[in-house]
Amino acid sequence: MIRTNADKLVKISVYGEISHPTVRPYRISADGEPVALPATGGITYNVRVGDPAVGWEADHVEPGVSIKNPNSSANDGLNTLACVGNEAVVVSGDAKGSRGVVVGKHGGIEHVLVDFPPDVLDKLMIGDKILIKACGLGLKLLDFPEVKVMNMDPGFLEAIGVEPDGEGNLVVPVTHTIPACIMGSGLGADNAYRGDYDIQLFDESIVKEYGLEDLRLGDLVAIIDADNTFGPVYRRGAVTIGIVVHTDCVTAGHGPGVTRLMTSRSGRIKPRIDPKANIAYILNLR
Repeated sequence: MIRTNADKLVKISVYGEISHPTVRPYRISADGEPVALPATGGITYNVRVGDPAVGWEADHVEPGVSIKNPNSSANDGLNTLACVGNEAVVVSGDAKGSRGVVVGKHGGIEHVLVDFPPDVLDKLMIGDKILIKACGLGLKLLDFPEVKVMNMDPGFLEAIGVEPDGEGNLVVPVTHTIPACIMGSGLGADNAYRGDYDIQLFDESIVKEYGLEDLRLGDLVAIIDADNTFGPVYRRGAVTIGIVVHTDCVTAGHGPGVTRLMTSRSGRIKPRIDPKANIAYILNLR
C-alpha cells in the first residue's frame, strides 16, 4: 500500500458553467495552410476519454464537457483546486443531480474538463452549472519524497495501481512514453498545478518510434527527461506522468495536451507500459 496524507486534505466546493465553443475563422497550420475546424469548449457528444486523441478534423477539441467560471479570480480557484478524478455534480438545468468525473484541465482557455455518460450529455445545456467537490491539492506520497503529486484526486491515485519497486522507485502504469524534446505549448509556465502542455506530433519519425499515432484521450503517459516540480523544464533523468486531455492540433508548437499528475526530478518514477492505463478504464467511465 502507498501511504499518503489523504486524511489531511481539504475537500472544497468549486463550480463552473458549461462554456460556449470558441472558433476562429481560420487557424494557420504548421504547413502554412489556413483551416477552419471545431476547437475548444461546449458539450462534445462524440469525443470522450477513451477515444482517439489523434486524427479528428479538429483543433484542441476537449472531450465531454468544458466548464469555466465567469469570474476570472474564481476561475483561477476552479482551475487550481479541481483535480483529475474529482466528483462533479450538475446543479442546474434538466440534468440536475447527474454526476460526472473531472478528467483534465486545459491551459490557455482555462477550462476544466468533465466526463458524463451519453444520456447526461443529451440533457445538458451551455450555461448549466457544474459543482466540483475539489480534493487533491497538497496530496503527498509519504514514502516517496522525491515524487511530487499534483492535480490528482487521492481516490484516482489509488485506482491507478502505482506500486513500489523495492528500490525506492514508484512504478506507474502508462500507455506511452514521450520524449521531452517534442513537448511544446505550455512551456514557460511557472507552476504545474493547472492547465497542460502539448505533445507536438509534427515529426513523423518520432511519432512512429514512440507509437504516438494511437494516443487516446485519458491515456496516462510518461514524459521522459521532463521535470515539472516548479513548471515544465527539460532535465535529463527526470520523469513526469500526465493524462492526455485534448485532441491534436494543426497549429505549430501544439498537439494533444497533457495535464501533469506527478513528477520526479531525480527519476524516482518508473513507467510500466499498460495499454489500459486510461482513465476511462481505470474508473469504468466507458
